[in-house]
Amino acid sequence: MKQKLSQILFSQGFGTRRLCAGLVWHGEVSVNGEVVEEPDTEFETQGLRFTVNGQEWPCFDKALVLLNKPAGYECSQKPKHHPSVLSLLPAPLRERGVQPIGRLDEDTTGLLLLTDDGTLIHKLTSPKHHVPKVYEARCKHPLTPAMVEQLLAGVELKEPESKPPGKFQRPPEISKAEGAEIVDETLLRLTLIEGKYHQVKRMVAAVGNRVEALHRPQFGALTLSPDLKPGEWRWIGSPTEVWGQ
Repeated sequence: MKQKLSQILFSQGFGTRRLCAGLVWHGEVSVNGEVVEEPDTEFETQGLRFTVNGQEWPCFDKALVLLNKPAGYECSQKPKHHPSVLSLLPAPLRERGVQPIGRLDEDTTGLLLLTDDGTLIHKLTSPKHHVPKVYEARCKHPLTPAMVEQLLAGVELKEPESKPPGKFQRPPEISKAEGAEIVDETLLRLTLIEGKYHQVKRMVAAVGNRVEALHRPQFGALTLSPDLKPGEWRWIGSPTEVWGQ
């Protein structure tokens, strides 16, 4: 589908319609290596790549990016104690309203997906779609085969101390790992399909241990590349990369 260049820039988060037209008028936008100075010039959006102020951008109807989350950032648009992970992204992505798909605690590191596609957020966070997330938990005490067996069978989660009690008594909350293995004496690799509040920490606590550090190296079929440093991000071209299709 063809669209005017100013409309394309607007849809990709480069500001108001007037500001996007101004970027074109001032010669700050190029397509296929050529500066375009008429905002109403039309281009096919499928597969389009354009450059704004020397930086190349792909055109996507819906944005989907992978961030290597460092410690000390909150997965919130309105953080309380630490900066938001959104501050690690460029302004156009923030302008178009990308949100984290699920949340990692401020002290948890690793693979975080963000998108402006609400339907995709629902699919990837709903347990019924069975999207695996892999976590590596460095524990305080040595791990045992009995702990792994408990995690695979299912454990009862206690309410975290940081979560205020509700007015009514809640039924027991049971969580079961899809996969659990001991990597070394105190390193546990855990695979989950749910996304409950502080889930890994609460599951490990339920078997008599404690998480000292937590990292997520995998979400669905996506794995965190060692080339992507903490705080860096990259585009995901299609949601099918998450599903592994």
